[in-house]
Amino acid sequence: MGDSPGSKWTPREAELLAVTLELLRQHGYDRLTVEAVATHAKASKATMYRRWPSKGDLVVAAVTEGTRGSVVPPNTGSLRGDLLEFGCAVSRQCCEHASTMRAVLNEMSHDPALSEAMQSEFVHQRKQALAAVFAAAIERGEIAADAVNPEIHDLLPGYLVFRSVVAGRPPTEDTVRILVDQVLLPSLTGVRV
Repeated sequence: MGDSPGSKWTPREAELLAVTLELLRQHGYDRLTVEAVATHAKASKATMYRRWPSKGDLVVAAVTEGTRGSVVPPNTGSLRGDLLEFGCAVSRQCCEHASTMRAVLNEMSHDPALSEAMQSEFVHQRKQALAAVFAAAIERGEIAADAVNPEIHDLLPGYLVFRSVVAGRPPTEDTVRILVDQVLLPSLTGVRV
């Protein structure tokens, strides 16, 4: 298994993905090649293509691994605390990888396979983390099970990604707090914080 908790990659694979992210930041999606990653990381092209058959597969794996820390469900003991912690983690990751995310989002409109891979990996991971947060809140009696609808899963991470990719509007801790206190919690509990 991977180098750090929750990683599905070996330490060498994680290193290759980190090199991919760095080259993606420097050169953008269009100018990134699997060959350049292999050369920079002193790996063979065959190794790269065996593990990631296309550039899109490699980029999705790199972005997913690079932002994995933001999909670990927090366990603060309260819904508000969990949402704030999750939102701040997503916000930090989005700001750190904003240029990479812009490039990938742009390419997704031209590459259906990349779009599908991002949906099944990147978006799905965040939905799973929030589902765990909501399930814990339901179990603690903080919210009713019917308060959680499919759209609520996209609200926090979707808005934070949007804010991070729009130049000059990076999300802050205040952004997260306002979104949690004035939008999410009232939607989930019917009570304005």
